[in-house]
Amino acid sequence: MKVSYFSDTDTLYIEFRDRDIAETKDLDENTILDVDSGGNICAITFEHASERTDVSHLVVEGIAA
Repeated sequence: MKVSYFSDTDTLYIEFRDRDIAETKDLDENTILDVDSGGNICAITFEHASERTDVSHLVVEGIAA
């Protein structure tokens, strides 16, 4: 899993799994969901992230070994 924040575009990208993207779905005008061919969620993108999320405060819990 990878979390990336791009301050120049105020975009937050969360990748849950590194797979080929079969479809990209617009959940709303500022939220994009990427899914693989099996319908599994691979990533989500938040535009205007600083307004819509608490991007300045990241907490990571339960890291798998």
